[in-house]
Amino acid sequence: MLEQLKDKIKQIPAMPGVYLLKDKYGRVIYVGKANSLCHRLRSYLTVNETISPRLRSLQARLSDIDYMVTDTEVEALILECNLIKEYRPRFNVNLKDDKDYPYLILTPELYPRLELLRLSQLSGKRGRYQVFPGREEKRFGPFTDVRAVRETMRFVGASFPLRRCRQALDGSPSPHRPCLNYQMARCLAPCRGRDNVTMERYNRIVSQVNLFLQGKYQELEGNLKIQMDQAAQDCRFEEAASLRDRLQALQRVAGQQQKMTLNNDDAERDILALGRYENRTAIHMFKIRGGKLLSQEHFTLSGAEEVEDEEVIASFIKSYYNQAESLPPQILTSNQPAEIELLKEWLKGKAGRKVELRIPRRGSLKKLVDLARRNCCLRLKDDTEQESRTIEQPLEELGRLIGNDSPPEMIEGFDISHLRGENPVGAMVVFRSGKPYKEGYRRFNVRTAEPGDDYGALQEVLKRRAGQENWPLPDFILIDGGRGQLSAARKALSGTKLEKVPLAALAKDPDRLFFEHTLLPLRLPANNPLLKFMQRIRDEVHRFAISGHRSKRLRSITHSRLEDIPGVGPSRRKALLNYFSNMDRMQKASLDQLAEVPGISRNLAEKIYQSLHLDNEVK
Repeated sequence: MLEQLKDKIKQIPAMPGVYLLKDKYGRVIYVGKANSLCHRLRSYLTVNETISPRLRSLQARLSDIDYMVTDTEVEALILECNLIKEYRPRFNVNLKDDKDYPYLILTPELYPRLELLRLSQLSGKRGRYQVFPGREEKRFGPFTDVRAVRETMRFVGASFPLRRCRQALDGSPSPHRPCLNYQMARCLAPCRGRDNVTMERYNRIVSQVNLFLQGKYQELEGNLKIQMDQAAQDCRFEEAASLRDRLQALQRVAGQQQKMTLNNDDAERDILALGRYENRTAIHMFKIRGGKLLSQEHFTLSGAEEVEDEEVIASFIKSYYNQAESLPPQILTSNQPAEIELLKEWLKGKAGRKVELRIPRRGSLKKLVDLARRNCCLRLKDDTEQESRTIEQPLEELGRLIGNDSPPEMIEGFDISHLRGENPVGAMVVFRSGKPYKEGYRRFNVRTAEPGDDYGALQEVLKRRAGQENWPLPDFILIDGGRGQLSAARKALSGTKLEKVPLAALAKDPDRLFFEHTLLPLRLPANNPLLKFMQRIRDEVHRFAISGHRSKRLRSITHSRLEDIPGVGPSRRKALLNYFSNMDRMQKASLDQLAEVPGISRNLAEKIYQSLHLDNEVK
């Protein structure tokens, strides 16, 4: 394969661009950029004893190469950022689970509101809003601590009277009365119409929230003082009192923040420090605005174990600031980023101004970077110890309970879900090394068990699982249920290849663990790590089973009898329904009338006629 790829690389031009390395399934496993594509790609085909294990692993999976030429290396960098975000390749350094990082969004509506959304929700699945011409979405984040973000939203909701409802407003009065937030003076109630709430007044609130979320407290404080004094001069004393309360709340928040510089500058900067602990890598960020610490974020990175520090820092800068709404004038890093001059040019293009990117070597700024690095390493150490408490210790205890010499590596959990016996679905989840292994999740449509027979359904699912020759054997199986489900499971697995796999069942209200070798259930304290781990498996398989049952039930409700007729696909089904309007008229139609439908032949019309009338006879 490498020899074939060498011939392909000879045809690739020596121009700037982006390359995509793919495996035999066509999946993108690495995205990179280069000033000369052909020279860079040749380096991936080097075969000798000195190459890193990471490159050796990449070569073992490499099956094809694709590329895109650009005019400049900066354009290649921009394209690389977008492609990494789209494909999330295995061998690139990525922000771990970055699709789940929360953002605060000022919506682009006529009357904007503040929403907490994740990247996976910004596509429109949740939090939809109507874009108003002339308005732009303001995005703040990403953040890593959702609880702190919710606290920020609560403060904004209590201090700035933005609307919270999601109804579409166009400036005309709503037929509904204002909500309770208006009565509590926490919303201007723009639903009353633009005659009661002018756009100028509402936009002032939006601007204040925008300044607050950017950390520009001094500028916001000055604006509030001016507005308060003006309101008092105009004898609008209630509005002046509201502005005073807002100003005092802002001063309390600003006073709680730590001064992060040893001189008196009011600089705005981000501080990035790289930390490593055992096999973990992370970036710790200090956001400093007006010389004070606005927030700190901790980003865990994946795929960075064998990557040089310079590449890790550069990859983080590209991943993070490619998504960020605004960039500070200065970014300080603990390590020299790779291709720093190219990064500076790219950051300048994104910000529309110069962005200073440097590594402080001495003085107060060096102390800040060192402080961020210490915080990063301490957080990584805490995360490692927390994982030991929540995963390694429970697995060791479980291994002792089931009589194994070592902790179970692979655990499978099973559950059955149905509604009054209808549309039963069995579910299996897999945990590897104490973590969900979603590639191993499976659902089973229950076929032979009687409706409402949970034991029979469980036995059917377990027998079908045991019949899978190519699936790896589990070290332990957990059943959602009690002693009855445990006995039924053992009976189903007798005589199969899973006969010797240890079983247990977890019942609820209260939670009790049933093992085969004990007569009485094991009652563990609510804070016991093993119980929490078992609950995590049970809750996950329960969730997976319910979602499968709901999907099956929805399909059964929306299922059309036409789908069961051979030769009637989606287009012909649509043509039949358009022609007859509904199924009742179609059932009453004659054979000749069915044959008149566009796209329906005489032979197919006979099949449809017979199928519909057979259904009537059965009924």
